[in-house]
Amino acid sequence: MSQATFDDDELFGEAADEMRAAVEEALDAAREELPEADDIWDVEADNTLGVLNALKGALDTGDAADELREAKKQFVMGKRADAFEDADDLEEAIAELEELLGDIETAHEEASDLASTIPGLRGALEDAAEDADNDDEDEE
Repeated sequence: MSQATFDDDELFGEAADEMRAAVEEALDAAREELPEADDIWDVEADNTLGVLNALKGALDTGDAADELREAKKQFVMGKRADAFEDADDLEEAIAELEELLGDIETAHEEASDLASTIPGLRGALEDAAEDADNDDEDEE
């Protein structure tokens, strides 16, 4: 039976590798939660409201924010412990994903705002057209 080694440097190296792997796994999981490009581009609907609602649904990021948060937690712990020999690639990947997630969330909010505005706008335009028709009838 071999004696297990408990050398501090070796254990720290293993822990650092595991921490890097945890960050990478969380980043991969976050990327998996993002919408597919074709899902936000190709939308089938009968009208503008349908398109906006389909777009809003396609822009759902699922658990991407939670996974990104987990990646950042592991990264911050590893960086503060000086556990990573080279953390630039992880830091860049986190920043890129964070920016992309922000852009998707902004687009989702804008699609939601438009989806809630369109029915009222349609009603106002119908009322304006009806008023114009009534004014034309009164003039005759």
